[in-house]
Amino acid sequence: MMIVYGVALLAVCYLLGQSVGELLGQWLGIHANVGGVGFAMTLLILANQWLHKRRWLTSEMEQGILFWSNLYIPVIVAMSATQNVSAALTGGVLAVLAGVIPTALAISALPLLAKMARSTVNKTPEA
Repeated sequence: MMIVYGVALLAVCYLLGQSVGELLGQWLGIHANVGGVGFAMTLLILANQWLHKRRWLTSEMEQGILFWSNLYIPVIVAMSATQNVSAALTGGVLAVLAGVIPTALAISALPLLAKMARSTVNKTPEA
């Protein structure tokens, strides 16, 4: 029964996130959902922490959340990415550059981040 509560929590977060994304899109004058998936994930994380602090989050409920979030996140993110790429390609050169430039910068930063992570791990505490 608690697994159902976990799935219900995920559904409520999804619906609220999508609603906020739609409202944000309307407010910005864009006829699209702006950040609905991100809002949904943020709400799920906050709700999860809130329930955990109050010790209302049982292991069965957490299993329900984890099960669906493992399926939900890759599928929804892939769907959103496909929509974003389609919109960017029809939106012109500036829209494409707005996606390509940050992606290239993020990829080029990976070696630096890896080097920083290695140096942090390799440091030994002094006695």
